[in-house]
Amino acid sequence: MSVNFKKIGLAIAFSPTSKTLLREATKYTLLFKAELILIHVGNHSVLEEEKMKALLKTFTVKPIILWRKGSPTEEILKACQQEGIDLLVAGALKKENLLQMYIGTVARKIMRKANCSVLLIQNPEAEESPIQNIVVNAEDSPFIEQAIEVGCYIGQLQKTQWIHITRELKLLGLALSANEQCTEDEYHESMQGMVREEVIEVEKILGKIPHQNLKVNIKMLSGKSGFELAKFSERKKADLLIVGAPERRFYLLDRIFPHDLEYIFANLPCSLLVVNFRKQSKNG
Repeated sequence: MSVNFKKIGLAIAFSPTSKTLLREATKYTLLFKAELILIHVGNHSVLEEEKMKALLKTFTVKPIILWRKGSPTEEILKACQQEGIDLLVAGALKKENLLQMYIGTVARKIMRKANCSVLLIQNPEAEESPIQNIVVNAEDSPFIEQAIEVGCYIGQLQKTQWIHITRELKLLGLALSANEQCTEDEYHESMQGMVREEVIEVEKILGKIPHQNLKVNIKMLSGKSGFELAKFSERKKADLLIVGAPERRFYLLDRIFPHDLEYIFANLPCSLLVVNFRKQSKNG
């Protein structure tokens, strides 16, 4: 694989979900043959040391443990930068309430500011289960190709049932076609032509990426991107939604008029992997 996660970080606290989050992080560590780094922001005493030992005793992966004090967001991001972490794993709520949406949780702040890929685990399972259905959004990101490549790589190793690659059908172009006083047949022909063009674009990317033995479905979505993507992922019972990081940072206006990724985060249909290789491209 041309892109890889060599160092995987897990933001961990001693909570009821810690063990299941660690199991998820371990799964991806083994998939990518990576090094696992645990980041704990909070007290560091003999009691915390014992809790960490108890948490790790059933896992074969031996992680590096970073003990930090201070602001959780700042310390986690700082650890990612200092340790060269490629993928940060964190827990996320299925649906955030209004207060959290506008004030922001630690995971949301990390997603906005991290210069590496971020995996938000929604409702970690008590027992490990394979990833059966993956949805990849091939839209609005400089990392579309990497997102599809990561999806295919995970799909092959997990023997995934389906990989659904989605693109947005540009309704503006269809509206302009309709306004040109075209016939109904001409309108439908124009729409089919646009769909073919989008499918061809995805097929060009797939042509560069190993995806043998994978069932791939290329799907055009129309409407509000974040909403339609979340609903499509729910309909397909996706275990993992993969999106490329956006071109730019999130700003205040994105919190008032939510960016598609912000909408997805606030209404998570499943675990979300935001692929971001800015760090690798800078170092590469």
